[in-house]
Amino acid sequence: MSKMKTKSGAKKRFKITGTGKVRVQFANKRHGLRKRPQQMKRQARGMKVLNTTDGNTVKKHYLPNG
Repeated sequence: MSKMKTKSGAKKRFKITGTGKVRVQFANKRHGLRKRPQQMKRQARGMKVLNTTDGNTVKKHYLPNG
């Protein structure tokens, strides 16, 4: 049986921490920023950690080798 491949789109969107949690960028930061409140733009900097259920789904289906 062939090896499971990592989804190439997931490689660009998710990172796995040393403890096995999944980090992801905040949403709504690509365009239309002029109409968004400054507080929203400030709070959406950096990356966040997905909750456990979503993180397990990402690791199982999209990043099997991660």
